[in-house]
Amino acid sequence: MGLETNCTLERDRRKVAGKALLETDHIAFRGRTQRITLALTEVLRVEVQGDALVLEYEAGPVRLHLATGMAMTWLARIRNPRSLMDKLGVKEGMTVVVLGVTDGDFLQQLERRVGRYATQPATPSDVILLGAESTDELARLAALRAVLVPNGAIWVVHRKGKEATLRDVDVFAAGRRAGLVDNKVVAFSATHTAERLVIPRSER
Repeated sequence: MGLETNCTLERDRRKVAGKALLETDHIAFRGRTQRITLALTEVLRVEVQGDALVLEYEAGPVRLHLATGMAMTWLARIRNPRSLMDKLGVKEGMTVVVLGVTDGDFLQQLERRVGRYATQPATPSDVILLGAESTDELARLAALRAVLVPNGAIWVVHRKGKEATLRDVDVFAAGRRAGLVDNKVVAFSATHTAERLVIPRSER
């Protein structure tokens, strides 16, 4: 997942305490009584003023008062966002398996990073991406664990939001049944999310 922290959002001279999550293309703010999505594509300018990350929009500035030192970290991440391949931990030379993931942009990025990739389980695999629309498809996790290198990762890619056919908790539960633990979530695309499942450290 992206950077997340408790903070105070200030807009139109009003301040609201809550939690902010920095994703690739937006900041999701959750207060006690409201939720706000700040689209980074609509920001005219972003800068740091003291402990505040200041986002300039046509309608006026939005200030996020973060913990000391964090504003510069968020600014750097916004100005230099990590690629999807970096977020997924895909590196040149890795054996990558893609099962049921058809996103064209993702596949192009993958080819640029590793060249060829497998479309059937391969032993040993560094990274496996499993596209899933139902809990039945998660039954493959146990078999995929068997071909995974000890420090490898299985990413379960599925729809998010109102179009979701799987819940995060379904993925996590299926992972535990297969002897895997979840430890990261990333925004895969505008429509899909990805959850990382790995072999527990004690069993590697």
